[in-house]
Amino acid sequence: MKNFKLSTNVYFGQDSLSILDEIQGKNVLIICDKFIKDSGIADKVASHLTGNTVNVFADVVPDPPIEVVAEGINCLKSVGANIIIAVGGGSSIDAAKAIRELGTRMNVANVEKCYAIPTTSGTGSEVTQFSVITDASKGVKYPLVLESLQPMVAILDPDLVASVPPNITADTGMDALTHALEAYVSTNANDFTDALAEKAITLLVRFLPYAYAHGDDMEAREKVHNAACLAGMAFNMVGVGICHSIAHQIGAKFHMSHGRANAMVLPYVVDFNAQISSEGDTKAAKKYQRVARLIGLPYSDAPLAVSSLIHKIQDMQRVYGVPPTLRSAGISKEQFYAVKDSMIAAAMDDICTESNPRKVCEKDFDRLLMKMF
Repeated sequence: MKNFKLSTNVYFGQDSLSILDEIQGKNVLIICDKFIKDSGIADKVASHLTGNTVNVFADVVPDPPIEVVAEGINCLKSVGANIIIAVGGGSSIDAAKAIRELGTRMNVANVEKCYAIPTTSGTGSEVTQFSVITDASKGVKYPLVLESLQPMVAILDPDLVASVPPNITADTGMDALTHALEAYVSTNANDFTDALAEKAITLLVRFLPYAYAHGDDMEAREKVHNAACLAGMAFNMVGVGICHSIAHQIGAKFHMSHGRANAMVLPYVVDFNAQISSEGDTKAAKKYQRVARLIGLPYSDAPLAVSSLIHKIQDMQRVYGVPPTLRSAGISKEQFYAVKDSMIAAAMDDICTESNPRKVCEKDFDRLLMKMF
């Protein structure tokens, strides 16, 4: 028996921030980074919270380290918040989820509800039970997976992503595409998650180029924002795969943004997954063939469709300035070989590896990393 559940209440479209007007008489903690605070976005959110006590914790940084989570827990305790509102990209939302979860376990606060308001279109963190925290001293990212991490409410207001610069639009959009493609071929994929992933893929392929080239195109912005959420819903149910397992290591070791790392790794992993396994399984290749058909690529047979899909992803890499290799990203041979073995070990232990459609061993990761370098 399988199960499908959507537990986050999603508000979307222009003026969706107005749902916050319903919060009254609460002690609210907004969790964000310095940019969100300094740019006035936190104030825009707070303007819908009249009648509440509002505090802001704005110390979140990219790839939030354990120390920032600890600082956030101390802030949560000191202000006694019973509502958390995470505002920002995946790092801010992931940090807020971890702060709420650990703060609750430590009995430092009684958080009744967690809202997530993404200001980038990519991670889908606003609807997932995942949170990625970094141990900077070890250079390791830890994906946390708990149902209790999932926000109760997500607000997708396209006005909040209208000013996102092209490079971040591209990186986060490719992150969402990776989520959708990996969820689609996951070992846990089903009819319900396939529907979410297919819609996310078609929306992203159609509208991401417009959002990238014309940031003021609000239809494109809204469609990409919604697609990222749909992809998040899909992978929240069925997981992702080794593209993420590898991207987590690239981000931790070389400080490349998560979306860009995923975008770089994706064509290599599609090629790997589409190869016939030792058990003779061709399921992933057939699903990639369906993706090719959905987005208007040649699909008459599986090898042609997979090749077309890989070339499509590589074309997107070129348009969006994604480096095709680690070397072209400025990583030296010495840097790469110094951490390659630890990257392989961490990728093998990454929870995302479990749901990859093709079984993978250390030698497979070694070959993939060598190709990427």
